[in-house]
Amino acid sequence: MPDGLPPEDRARSPYTGWTRDHWVTLAYRMLAAVDPYRSPGGALVGLPGPASGSGVRSDGLEGFARTFLLAGFLTAGSRGAGPGVGRLLETYARGLAAGTDPRSPEAWPRPDRLGQAKVEAASVALVLQLTRPWLWDRLDEGVRERVVDWLGTVVGQEYPPINWVWFRIVVESFLREAGGPFSVADIEQDLAVHASLRRPGGWLSDGQERAYDHYTGWALHLYPLLWTRLFDVTGTLCPPELRLRWERDLAAYLDDAVALIGADGSPLLQGRSLTYRFAAAAPLWTGAVTGAGGLAPGLVRRAASGMLRHFADRGAFEPDGLLTLGWHREWPAIRQSYSGPGSPYWAAKGMLGLMLPAAHPVWTAREEPLPVERADQARVMAAPGWLVCARRADGVVRVVNHGTDHARPGDECADSPLYARLGYSTATLPPLTGPTVADPLDNSVVLLDPAGRATHRSGFETLFALSLPGGALAAASRGRVRWADTTGDDSPDHGSGRRGAVTHGPLVTVASVLRLGIEVRVVRIDAPADFPAPEAPWRSVRLGGWPVSADLPPRDRQRSGPGPWAEAVTPALRSALHGLRGFTEAGVAAERDTSPLGTCTAVPWLATAEPPPPGELLAAAVVLEGPQGASAVPELSVETAPGGGHRVVVTWGDGERTAVELPGGGAAG
Repeated sequence: MPDGLPPEDRARSPYTGWTRDHWVTLAYRMLAAVDPYRSPGGALVGLPGPASGSGVRSDGLEGFARTFLLAGFLTAGSRGAGPGVGRLLETYARGLAAGTDPRSPEAWPRPDRLGQAKVEAASVALVLQLTRPWLWDRLDEGVRERVVDWLGTVVGQEYPPINWVWFRIVVESFLREAGGPFSVADIEQDLAVHASLRRPGGWLSDGQERAYDHYTGWALHLYPLLWTRLFDVTGTLCPPELRLRWERDLAAYLDDAVALIGADGSPLLQGRSLTYRFAAAAPLWTGAVTGAGGLAPGLVRRAASGMLRHFADRGAFEPDGLLTLGWHREWPAIRQSYSGPGSPYWAAKGMLGLMLPAAHPVWTAREEPLPVERADQARVMAAPGWLVCARRADGVVRVVNHGTDHARPGDECADSPLYARLGYSTATLPPLTGPTVADPLDNSVVLLDPAGRATHRSGFETLFALSLPGGALAAASRGRVRWADTTGDDSPDHGSGRRGAVTHGPLVTVASVLRLGIEVRVVRIDAPADFPAPEAPWRSVRLGGWPVSADLPPRDRQRSGPGPWAEAVTPALRSALHGLRGFTEAGVAAERDTSPLGTCTAVPWLATAEPPPPGELLAAAVVLEGPQGASAVPELSVETAPGGGHRVVVTWGDGERTAVELPGGGAAG
């Protein structure tokens, strides 16, 4: 834990020890750390680190706007009277004056001329509305006019139909409050886009692709209800029934989201912009601020404080108090092309709860345990196609993925490591650099061509994701795989899979049966009727397990032949594979410097010695558990079903049996 924080309060906060005083102290420390990097006029916060694709001036605006969020939350929570708030408001008032003055050497790029400025304009507008009595109303008239002029350039502009639509809604709603230009048509168009992103269970997709990630919470659930609370209190822009729908969506989503937090406070390591870190706590606070989340106040604080402390305890603010591009510590390879040195400060969204006063129940209630701390968890999250399993014994949340790839069904891009893997957790992360980005290894099922290149699965069809008797879960997906040559794709990295020339492979069906933290992964390969090759153009099938990372090389063991198995063990985790059917080879692949979780990463794998016959089933047990774990290996039996399908029966270590029906190679599931 960083030095100088208040004493822990284990009576009120038995799980984290943290109170609101810890949050306030850390927030002021974060803002003090960026002071040396403010420009003379205060409009730009030019933090050290690699520039984004939008350039250094945009990055300076980003540093201003995102730290402005944190200053705004502190101001609102203290009603403008907190220690140091007056100085903060003076600092940001100077920055507003300089940044919106087109004659200033610190003038901000205009939103109508630079896309990233549209993003940052929303943070500026949100805080100006939130702190209106203490900042906006006290600005000089000329400064207010320039701010309105700068923000007003968004009116009528094109915004991508993703979470960005809320940036325009927020800006134009503030302009409406400030007597500036705005467009009801713009707002109605953006609300229609948001409606098109709604999915079952309160989830939202960040675009029309299967883009399920933390943007669901820190953008698409954050803004709507804040908007109705801060900008549209009379309901003239948002009908009451729409607000009620958003409240129901948020409550349903938070019931899932809180189950995706590990006992150590880690959010799920999946999706783009992970450098925003504890911004993943934003939707929890949105529920508390608006009274719409459905979670007990003590659970909200335990989850949010656990998340913030997770990063504070692991060096995210070391050595000088700055948030760098990285995860626990600095690791620039985690960035996307739009990420600059100011980007990590969107983490301030995860500190939204500071706008709630000290007497609010979310700060005074006793912490309550996370779902993973109460009992083992098993649930289906239908929209993203996830089977979620969490074990109280190790506190790790695992996701088996059969519905998310940041693509559309039938798409032919390469796999994105952050979206298309078969598994994600709160303790592991796919390698983000190195050879396995182009040739998937961890949590994958691939065909290897004679050169050793692996296939990709994005664009698959989700067949089913369901709960079964006895605490088991099952899901399956299927699609034509492909070899992809993406060496010519130098487009900006926004998290999606790369594109290039493809060589089509066969139809691959993958099914997962999950229980007691163990996944039985079943694979079938079918050659479609139009498949041109008379012989299989691949030499083997490879199945990869969980990637485990540590600063020292993980211990590994493997055995080939009948009943092959492989494992990699770190001080915290054991990743193991046990061949149940069709696999004969085993090994552990080791990489260095490909993950922010440790210098060394290891992935166990199984493979066939040759291509299996069409329609033949392969299967393996896939395990992620504590380093001393020794989960009983399940048994598998397979029966042929009508129509070329199969009935798979798994017998678990405690004798419980789970049966799953897999459709034939071309049949609907």
